[in-house]
Amino acid sequence: MNEKVELELDGADEAQALAGPRSEHLRILERRLGVRVGQRGAELTVAGEKTAVGHALKVVDVLLGQVRAGRPLGHDDVEQALKALAQGEPALKALTAPAVLTSGRGRSIAPRGLTQSRYVDCIRTHDVVFGIGPAGTGKTYLAMAMAVAALLEKKVKRIVLARPAVEAGEKLGFLPGDLAEKVNPYLRPLYDALHDMVDAARARELIDEGVVEVAPLAFMRGRTLNDCFAILDEAQNASVEQMKMFLTRLGYHSKAVVTGDVTQVDLPTGKLSGLIHAKKVLAGVDGITFVEFNDSDVVRHPVVAQVIRAYERAEVEAAREADATVSAPSSSVEEG
Repeated sequence: MNEKVELELDGADEAQALAGPRSEHLRILERRLGVRVGQRGAELTVAGEKTAVGHALKVVDVLLGQVRAGRPLGHDDVEQALKALAQGEPALKALTAPAVLTSGRGRSIAPRGLTQSRYVDCIRTHDVVFGIGPAGTGKTYLAMAMAVAALLEKKVKRIVLARPAVEAGEKLGFLPGDLAEKVNPYLRPLYDALHDMVDAARARELIDEGVVEVAPLAFMRGRTLNDCFAILDEAQNASVEQMKMFLTRLGYHSKAVVTGDVTQVDLPTGKLSGLIHAKKVLAGVDGITFVEFNDSDVVRHPVVAQVIRAYERAEVEAAREADATVSAPSSSVEEG
């Protein structure tokens, strides 16, 4: 059964924000849901098979909520809403969660999916949160947004951002410059995220004043972090000893978020990842929680999720072949 629904939007500006440049957002809905979407002035029309129209209206409702909250829409927001539609009502509702932070550029930063929403809630309610999962799931970015928000709200007095300076195929000794210049490339993603949330001049001021510190993990030894929001990024490359050292730096009125991807460990062969170890020994400890992300939580280009799945399949197949080789009976040849 076909159906046609007309919606009256709050003016032409809202309609344009929803439709996107050259109505590209509406065209995505048409292609993905098999409906016809028309827009004239402040009036939106959705037509097609009844179930498909219902799905389209749910997505439109979420997107309108984001527009009315002052969040500029992009292709990725439409794709994320369509992904949430397939995951069910809780995932759709998660996309309407309040913004964590409004960046220096006026852009709202908010959870973009059920797992991200749960992650943000856990950061609010727990002292130590582990965000574990593949690249592109927003683990570090959301943790940074929560840290900046806590600083602006005066819930903490400083932010400490740390990363292990572990070599991934390149030797630090061959890079030019002193120690600071050698480790800076490892810390660059943290600087980039900070500059995306606070204007460059303010970010520089916070760093110069020591309110925001970006440093290699090794520099955390011997310190106590009071009134602090601490983030350890790329934690899969921390050793067991380094992980214990970082977690025991936490002082009064402080919070820590540890992020990493256990499938991308760059530690030397035979050296156990501190993140993998922590996942085993800290499960069930009061005040500590783990949030697991997977490829369905990727909020980058859609191909990123496909790349992750392809590598996972390849790893499973390689493990299967290795097991087959080990279990195959060996034959011996008698010498005459």
